[in-house]
Amino acid sequence: MDQEGGKAFDLRLFNRLMEHTKPYRLTFYGVALAAILISGFAVLTPLLVGDIVDEAIKQEDAKELLNLVLALGGVLIGQVISQLLFNYYANWLGESVIRDVRIRLFRHMMGFRMKYFDNSSIGVLVTRSVADLQRIGEIFSQGFFVIVADLLKMLVVAITMLVINWKLSLIVFSLLPLIIYATRLFQKAMKKAFIDVRAQVSNLNSFVQERITGMKIVQLFTREKIESRKFREINKKHQDAWLKTVWYNSFFFPIADIVSSITVGLIVWYGGLLNVTNVNVEEYGMIFSFIMLSGELFRPLRQIADKFNTLQMGMVAANRVFKILDTKSHIEDAGTLVKEEVKGDISFRDVRFGYLPDEEVLKGISFEVKAGQTMAIVGATGAGKSTIINLLNRFYEIQSGSICVDDIDAREYKLASLRSHIAIVLQDVFLFADTIANNISLKDPNITPETIEAAARQIGVHEFISTLPGGYQYNVKERGTMLSSGQRQLIAFLRAYVSNPSILVLDEATSSVDTYTERLIQKATDKVTEGRTSIIIAHRLATVKKADKILVMDAGRIVETGTHKELLKKGGYYSNLYEAQFLAEEVA
Repeated sequence: MDQEGGKAFDLRLFNRLMEHTKPYRLTFYGVALAAILISGFAVLTPLLVGDIVDEAIKQEDAKELLNLVLALGGVLIGQVISQLLFNYYANWLGESVIRDVRIRLFRHMMGFRMKYFDNSSIGVLVTRSVADLQRIGEIFSQGFFVIVADLLKMLVVAITMLVINWKLSLIVFSLLPLIIYATRLFQKAMKKAFIDVRAQVSNLNSFVQERITGMKIVQLFTREKIESRKFREINKKHQDAWLKTVWYNSFFFPIADIVSSITVGLIVWYGGLLNVTNVNVEEYGMIFSFIMLSGELFRPLRQIADKFNTLQMGMVAANRVFKILDTKSHIEDAGTLVKEEVKGDISFRDVRFGYLPDEEVLKGISFEVKAGQTMAIVGATGAGKSTIINLLNRFYEIQSGSICVDDIDAREYKLASLRSHIAIVLQDVFLFADTIANNISLKDPNITPETIEAAARQIGVHEFISTLPGGYQYNVKERGTMLSSGQRQLIAFLRAYVSNPSILVLDEATSSVDTYTERLIQKATDKVTEGRTSIIIAHRLATVKKADKILVMDAGRIVETGTHKELLKKGGYYSNLYEAQFLAEEVA
């Protein structure tokens, strides 16, 4: 666990983080100047109080008292203004940095290959993008700058005390090693505790996110009690991690307060002793100054320990975020070809691929689809049908062979250019928490409301959308929960259609819809596939009868190829599969 956090203070990591402040150098230096002013004002206040006692009150000089009080008021106003500017711009700088890093992180994650998301917890990635980045912001707003300002204040205060009275200074300094040692032990303990806290926060976020997303399964299989018990266990670990930090705080801060109080007592005792023995009897103000200066010396030290926790927590978070930014899990986008249009010829040539290195899913498959043709791919679950579509879009890299579009290797295209010519309707349709119109256009400015409505009329979807409250402005909520699965399929189909693709893919697009919706999609399919290269993946063989070519797959290999009629005449795998489905439908 300690390895995750690295060293107590990783200078390399900190320097990397500071690189993100370069666009805001003026603000950075302004905050530093405010810190210097705060240190100066912190020393002036005790000195002026001492002067008020010695030069005004003792001397009964009303005019001097007024002048010193006015000066003290000016110092206090300056201190307030400096503190205000320091707090605001330190926070502003922190928020600006995490805004930039969050944008960079999000863009970086959007480029990850699908394999990365297959192996990563969504809850953990959300924690990195939100909570961890907020902790990084606190490095600037509550950590680094505050620590630097407090250290500077302590240095100025210590020098001032030595100049005023070195003997009293030694009394104060004699207790510093004790609190510094306690601070060091506290910092080490909190370092480990905060690493555990961040780990438990990630586990908790991941657990909650997964259970909320899969709530239907939880309730369907009556796992409420089991999941509640698991949640209590995870939540208990989360609580214990935080309580450990509370325990350390409960020890350290009373110790710091006791040391500070002892210091004040010693100053009063020694100063009083000097006056009782008629030594420096005239310098009562110095005692007041030293009491206030000791507070300015010990209070920052206590805050440094507290703020160092914030800094440590931010560094742990930064380490986690930079690990994602350093992750090289992108599909290589080395292609340079950008084409405004493609004909739609597709060819797979001896393609081999496996999601795991030692488990091939596609075992040297080869086929061709000419522009404008409709090809269907059928076979049992796990045969490799959907994998073909994933590879066509370059969501994964093939192990060997080649995939060509218009006789050009797909790797020679820019990724964005290649994918812009392909539209897919998946079995599990994902809709954003937005209006139907925005889910169709995906906020592409080139797709106007008029274009959407015209396309909907062409494929027979307009009537269904018009019946919804607000029509095209109807908000489907998160993941489209306000629509039935069949309605979501229709929206996804329209989304693919308005993008005007050269290649259209329907991946089990009619497998979970009712008969009426299936008829709508079949009608739309006939319309949309005209003049386009189309690939239809289906379990229900009745939906692929009109295909120009049918590939029959089994265990990652193409076992038969032909039209519907040709494959039935062969009496092979396809014929047996078709007869089994036909009999099953008859029995149903």
